[in-house]
Amino acid sequence: MQLSLLMRGIETLNATGDLDGEVTSVCYDSRQCRKGSLFVAIPGLRADGHRFIAEAVNRGAGFIIHEREIPPPSGVATIRVSDSRRVLGVLGKNFFGDPSSGIHLIAVTGTNGKTTVTYLLEEILRAAACAVGVLGTVNYRYGGKTLPAPNTTPESFEMQRILREMADHGVTHCVTEVSSHAVALRRVDDCAFDLGIFTNLTQDHLDYHGTMENYFQAKKRFFSEVLPAGGKDRPRQIVNADDPWGRRIIREVAGERLTFGLEQPCDVGASPFHLSLDGIEAQLRFGREMISIASPLLGRFNLYNILAAAAAAWALKIPGRFIREGIAALANVPGRLEKVSAAGQPAVFVDYAHTDDALRRVLQNLAAFRAGRIITVFGCGGDRDRGKRPLMGEAATSYSDLTIVTSDNPRTEDPLKIIREVEAGIRAPKFAGPGDSDRQPGQRGYLVIPKREEAIAAAIGLAGSRDIVLIAGKGHEDYQIIGERKFPFDDRLIAREELAKWQAGHTEVPNAESENSS
Repeated sequence: MQLSLLMRGIETLNATGDLDGEVTSVCYDSRQCRKGSLFVAIPGLRADGHRFIAEAVNRGAGFIIHEREIPPPSGVATIRVSDSRRVLGVLGKNFFGDPSSGIHLIAVTGTNGKTTVTYLLEEILRAAACAVGVLGTVNYRYGGKTLPAPNTTPESFEMQRILREMADHGVTHCVTEVSSHAVALRRVDDCAFDLGIFTNLTQDHLDYHGTMENYFQAKKRFFSEVLPAGGKDRPRQIVNADDPWGRRIIREVAGERLTFGLEQPCDVGASPFHLSLDGIEAQLRFGREMISIASPLLGRFNLYNILAAAAAAWALKIPGRFIREGIAALANVPGRLEKVSAAGQPAVFVDYAHTDDALRRVLQNLAAFRAGRIITVFGCGGDRDRGKRPLMGEAATSYSDLTIVTSDNPRTEDPLKIIREVEAGIRAPKFAGPGDSDRQPGQRGYLVIPKREEAIAAAIGLAGSRDIVLIAGKGHEDYQIIGERKFPFDDRLIAREELAKWQAGHTEVPNAESENSS
């Protein structure tokens, strides 16, 4: 593409060299540059792209976009801008031909529930014979392809590239999780959204945002700036009216919207509804229209996720029969209250809950179905919001009979230090070991088992057939990050291995007398 076409809509501060050339590719990683590439030097969170300009030139880059003063490399055109990260999204939109303008693009944002809402909408849209693509925490998928997800929301240029591929493969609707980081770093500013869904807001990512107000403002900015700026006809907000932060969006942001909830007056609700270990049955109300739904998903919080997806589908004019069919079709979401046990075993669930509110909600919902004890295994991630660690300790021990505090992804932090910060919020007795907890029946308390595999083994080994075991924090992840390295680790696989051992130890073997009697 000619550089002049690629630079449409971009304000430059100054430029040097020949600006009439043709750009073969755009890259922000110098290792991907080749002859004729345009390299965008971005000051990142860990490394500054300006340090790699020389490498980009050595690899053949003919054009450099930068925001800091640099000595112009010989034979290379340079263009200085005020914000090179912001420019990257515009370059992507121009380079790939504004792909989101030709498809229905739906954003799901909030602290909890984003992934489940995307899966629900995917099934509803499939039921309505739409060609669906999904970008989210678990993976990116479209047209029969499934790709790993390095970020919940792709970098701005990658976002445009993937949307172009989706459009070229015939995708008509794309549902994407939009993280607060993505909004703050302007990864989605150049996308044309039809809908924005707000699920809820609870404490998370304060290591990045600093305060809950800053965290909220990032979410709010999506609805106040990004959604209306896309140029789509009638972009609409889908907002949880029961969430206090959702009510602030309703008060503070203009625009067309639908609200959903179970408590506040809203456009989409559910009454009556019934929750059990078999799932959810409800009458969904869309204004004056009612449809009956049944879902294998568990708990009140999943009813909220269903309402969010149903409200979005209604806004897209999807008929009620397809909403009902899609909701019924979703049996589970990877790592979201995913049951890994069989009949006759302890009910073992793996869930991604990694905030105190998410953990509390999951445990409150499981408590409604309890027949025995609730045993919870969880840890907190390293190099992340430290403020939520004691809150998660308090939440886990308040709603569990036995809590086992362990490692999550410690990253570059000392796992024992993380555990000590979790313990600071616990107001329950600490057991010396697994046997100690068994010797004090009825006594709530917690154990510390730093190795996650051993913690999962202990939880399942201590459980009876009527007990519930929740393994929280990592969900769908199939790795554990220790230091700077990723190691294979999947809570679900470990739990199934331990359940097999549990089953072997609890199988009654008939004695000889009973076998020979008639």
